[in-house]
Amino acid sequence: MTRDSGGSESAGPFPYRLIATDLDGTLLRDDETASPRTREALDAAAARGAAHIVVTGRSVPWTKHILADLDYKGLAVCGQGAQVYDAGAERVLTSVTLDRRLAQLAIAKIEAETGPVLVAASQDGLDGEVLIGPGYREQGKGLPVVACADRDELWSAPLNKLYLQHRVLGDDELAKAASAAAGDLVSITMSGQDLVEMLPLGLSKAKGLSIAARRLGLSSRETIAFGDMPNDIPMLAWAAHGVAMANAHPELLSVADEIAGSNNEDGIAVLLERLLAA
Repeated sequence: MTRDSGGSESAGPFPYRLIATDLDGTLLRDDETASPRTREALDAAAARGAAHIVVTGRSVPWTKHILADLDYKGLAVCGQGAQVYDAGAERVLTSVTLDRRLAQLAIAKIEAETGPVLVAASQDGLDGEVLIGPGYREQGKGLPVVACADRDELWSAPLNKLYLQHRVLGDDELAKAASAAAGDLVSITMSGQDLVEMLPLGLSKAKGLSIAARRLGLSSRETIAFGDMPNDIPMLAWAAHGVAMANAHPELLSVADEIAGSNNEDGIAVLLERLLAA
């Protein structure tokens, strides 16, 4: 607390000028809502000078309805860093696409080691569709997808990423095998159950967040970041202070600067409230 010229106490600036939060398993509870307590804590931090940027693996079409429900008007980093989206203007500001020929070559190299993989493709753009190839298991969250009878249909339009599954290998095993087989061509990450993702080489949430932060005149040393899955590791490493949720994947828990409560226990809110009271 500081004192104004009249001698009364007033709240000083929030310790971090930027709060970066993942969506699923982090900002959102398992019912895909943000608690009133979490929203109030973010509002209180904003009142003391902190910007909030959502950073999610979801592409823009799978994100914009959630941001609308949250009445979120700021910048959002979507598609594992591939897209910077202005929620207030409903406009994609920057976009990075996955080279489709390179992606097909990467899949061939992966399948040479693991056998057949199941593939879905996230199309680029504000209204890009998610196309699911034969056998691909849907996520069960009511998200719109288009089923394709032939995998060749997945390459019909520019893409920001691919989703990979395997009939036998678990997510961690598939991600490790895919990275070993094709890590010189593409980046591989894992963002949730049945969500092993293929991205343009070098792309990560940290890349997208750095672009969005620069638009706000902010930097990594002014940032606190929250996440729950291995795809959040680069973002937490980029931030001055990286926080894993209690429900996070062991890989993220092992590298985080701090562990907050779970997404269902207002973990973000509890930590922000502590900083607000400091």
